[in-house]
Amino acid sequence: MNQLKTPVAMMVFNRPENTRRVFAAIAVVRPTHLLLIADGPRASHPGEAERCEQVREIVTAVTWPCQVETNFASENMGCRARVISGLNWVFSLVEEAIILEDDCLPDQSFFPFCAELLERYRDQNQIGFIAGFNPMEKSFPFRYSYYYSLITWCWGWATWRRAWQQYDEHLHTWPEVKDADLLSLIFPDERIVAYWSRIFDAMYERTGPDTWDYQWVYTCWTRNWLSILPRNNLIQNTGFGVDATHTSIAEPDFILPAGTVIFPLEHPPAIIASTAFAMQMQKRFYARNIPRRVLRRLQMLFQSRVQ
Repeated sequence: MNQLKTPVAMMVFNRPENTRRVFAAIAVVRPTHLLLIADGPRASHPGEAERCEQVREIVTAVTWPCQVETNFASENMGCRARVISGLNWVFSLVEEAIILEDDCLPDQSFFPFCAELLERYRDQNQIGFIAGFNPMEKSFPFRYSYYYSLITWCWGWATWRRAWQQYDEHLHTWPEVKDADLLSLIFPDERIVAYWSRIFDAMYERTGPDTWDYQWVYTCWTRNWLSILPRNNLIQNTGFGVDATHTSIAEPDFILPAGTVIFPLEHPPAIIASTAFAMQMQKRFYARNIPRRVLRRLQMLFQSRVQ
């Protein structure tokens, strides 16, 4: 059986069943290089140390010829610090990698899709990364196997050292970008600009959530990068639930099965993103109308009271 030559990085924490499913999918393609990142247990959560240890046993049980490297935290670092430090470590060792978290269950076609496009766009600096998740596959308006997107989705993705080295954790240029109203050049909609301005304010002031991905969005937009989204969704997110860090309430739009991509890939003839499709995606998933935001807050309040 052929082995996947592209390095695979897997990030895990405390969910054995989710981890087992994603690791089984990785085992099918038998990568020659596997990089494992794990956060440590929280002392305030009884039983978590045992679950973290079980997770580490699952992902280190490699049964094929493979270079396995581990970066396991002894104490809990939190989502932001653990992901950032973990990916810094990954890209200190490899030039490019496919990245999966323990709740991002891929279709098998996800791996060759990423591998082919990592090679094809390795030296194309307009492309920041390759995504596997596409929540708008049913309204996909293009004929090709994938398209170039202004929107970033990091549930199963791949990128290069050249891109990750520019990751801007602290949004250093945000005050100037905000004063110049540069977001309006990307999205000519006041609601969308206001939505992202609130988020970037919070991340810049370090009052935002314990996460890393908003900073990745900022990095991509301020460098005028595009991402690649597959025509069909290739990732099923299995992480919704009470033990999730940021997705405790299931969003119906995000509960999607993993489809497949057909090979050979049909490549777009030019690197051009659809602003209209990006606006449609923004309005649907981010700058939502007030009733939907209120409903979500009520759901979160109800959930907090019944736990």
